[in-house]
Amino acid sequence: MNAPFPMTRWTRVLAARGDSTEAKTALSELCEAYYEPVHAFVTHTVAGESARDLTHAFFAQLLERGGLTSIQPQRGKFRSYLLGAVKHFIADQRDRNQAAKRGGGAADLSLDADPDESSGETKIELKSDAPPDSLYDREWAIAVLHRAIERLTEEQRDAGREHQFSVLKPWLNGEAQTLSQAAAAAELGVTENVVRVAIHRLRKRFGENVRHEIAQTVDTPDEISAELNYLIDALQQ
Repeated sequence: MNAPFPMTRWTRVLAARGDSTEAKTALSELCEAYYEPVHAFVTHTVAGESARDLTHAFFAQLLERGGLTSIQPQRGKFRSYLLGAVKHFIADQRDRNQAAKRGGGAADLSLDADPDESSGETKIELKSDAPPDSLYDREWAIAVLHRAIERLTEEQRDAGREHQFSVLKPWLNGEAQTLSQAAAAAELGVTENVVRVAIHRLRKRFGENVRHEIAQTVDTPDEISAELNYLIDALQQ
């Protein structure tokens, strides 16, 4: 019998929205996982030096109580929801800036990156060559692979195979083009066949970790394969 679909960050947020410790932890983890994709999208969408401040402000707003109150599983993947949310956030802040310029009474949002820095106002101006959504998707895919590698690194360290993993890791991240398995076997003091088997097992486990990471932000196990295919396509763009 297959194991039940694990409780994911996504479903935990849906089940524990509000001010509970569980909801805050789940949402904080999601924001950390998606910071780089959102920051990359904002950087290539907003002109000037305000991308970092806007990214921080977006996640600060999302982390406020009720930040995901209206979200529903039927709205799709969390990846898609967050992209729509950041687009809305940028448009809203830009409208606020324009209203302030017209004397409409809406104050510019203060987006100080650090309390010790002098305060200032962030002016939002969209770039004329605003990027396609594929930029965000590619950064999302890279972030998923990075988390899967980190998880595998921890597993190998806990199993006492840290040195072996450091030697064989290039066969996972595409850096082994100029390396030989014979040289790796010599360094580890094992046969080439042992190295081939170890690499095969690491690749299999890495794939499982990628699927685990994807499962964090989909609502049902049926969506994992489709999202994995989407990840592969995003990396090829």
